[in-house]
Amino acid sequence: MSSAVDIASSFIEGAPPGELADVVSDVKTLTSDGDDIIPSLAPAFERYNEKQLSTVKLPGASQEVIVSEFNKLEGNKYYDTESQTLFEVDHIAGEASAAQSYPLESQNADLIKSLLKSVAAHAIEHYPNCSYGVYPIENDSAVAILLVANKYSPNNFWNGRFRSIYQIPVSESTTVTGKIHVDVHYYEDGNVALNTNKPVNISIPSLSAETIVSRIASAEREYQEELNRAFVQMAEGSFKNLRRQLPITRQKVEWEKVGGYRLGQDISGGKGR
Repeated sequence: MSSAVDIASSFIEGAPPGELADVVSDVKTLTSDGDDIIPSLAPAFERYNEKQLSTVKLPGASQEVIVSEFNKLEGNKYYDTESQTLFEVDHIAGEASAAQSYPLESQNADLIKSLLKSVAAHAIEHYPNCSYGVYPIENDSAVAILLVANKYSPNNFWNGRFRSIYQIPVSESTTVTGKIHVDVHYYEDGNVALNTNKPVNISIPSLSAETIVSRIASAEREYQEELNRAFVQMAEGSFKNLRRQLPITRQKVEWEKVGGYRLGQDISGGKGR
């Protein structure tokens, strides 16, 4: 049988975008250990933050930087290439500390800096609340491009996250591979979630930062258009067929008054006996 920590960890790792604090509160309520179980869940928080490309603010700075497996060092230490900063992360609190200088040392430093500039322009143009990162990976033989954009609207009962991860083998500069992830949770009078992803394989004619980011932008735009077409098709087809447009009486039900209806009388317009 799974332990309380295993079960609670699954709740943490499955938290919808922007709702981790709510899930943590639920875990405390549902477990007999309450606050005492939270430190035991540190590995789950770490996995969640790295997978979801969570962001943290560097001490004394307004910018948010990404936490991921691609920019992880030993322990809870991570680094950011744009600000050339090393920092520690408290995964449970979601905070960064102990920031210090960390110069970029890579044989692909020029490419990384050019990509950062192009990705920044792409992010500003297309995404709100967007963070990005470019890191040397695989013993400096490749480069990873990460982008995450969050849109939270709890007052309207929905939250969403867009993530994309791309990898470029520097020695084989003809293909960019990666994956685009979209997570949306809508929970007004119900619980509906969209969790989808699309593998990406992009051919590039040269190892040019502008060309690479331009092709990435095209792939992301095509996927967004594909999702829009799917939503329209579902709204006009599958979802529309799930229920009658009107009840069998051909009259709309005034749901705000449903508590006062007398079955078989008010709904049908008939008279009571």
